[in-house]
Order: sequence, then structure tokens, then C-alpha cells
Amino acid sequence: MGAGMPDRAPERQDVRRGTGDRIGARESRKIRARNTRDRTLWHGLGAAGIVGWSVAVPTVAGVLLGLWIDRRWPGEISWALALLLAGVTLGCLNAWYWVNQESRMIEKEEAGEDSRR
Repeated sequence: MGAGMPDRAPERQDVRRGTGDRIGARESRKIRARNTRDRTLWHGLGAAGIVGWSVAVPTVAGVLLGLWIDRRWPGEISWALALLLAGVTLGCLNAWYWVNQESRMIEKEEAGEDSRR
């Protein structure tokens, strides 16, 4: 039993050191978040606005164009409904693009901060 103790001690120190690094990184992120709370709030509201408008504009434009086509050239197909679906699809793809761009920017900032440590 006494012979096994020296073998385990370095492993425990490595685990503690790794845990300490993770806790330190987490605390650094919390401190940064507290310091940038106002910017984060406005940034979040702006991002929500961009996502909302990126879905709403193509949807409304599709419906308006569809109504105009339906009145101009009546037929069996409801162009308002078809272009509504097309507008929603386009808007969702557009919103996904903006959210993906924002996510990449955040990951890039975090990677830059991690490399500075």
C-alpha cells in the first residue's frame, strides 16, 4: 500500500491543475461577461432584431408579390400562399446565416482570448 502512494500523487496533482485551469477560465469568462453586460444586452437585442427582420421582410414581400400576381393573373394556384412559403423559407435561411456568422465571431473571440493566456 505504501509503495502505490508515490505513483498516484502526480496523477492527482495533474487532475487538480487541470481542474484549476478550467475553473480559472470559467471565472475569466464570468468577469468578462459582467464587464460587458450592457454591450451584451444591446448586442443581443440587436441580434434578435436582425433575425426577426430577416424573416419578416422576405415573408411580407412574398405575400405582397403573391397578392399582386393573384389579382393581375388569377388562376388555380394561390401565388400569395406559394410566395408566403418561399418568403418564410428564404427568411429562415437568412436568419440562420446571421446567427451562424455571429456564432463564428464569438468562437473567434474566445479562441483569441484563450491563446493570450
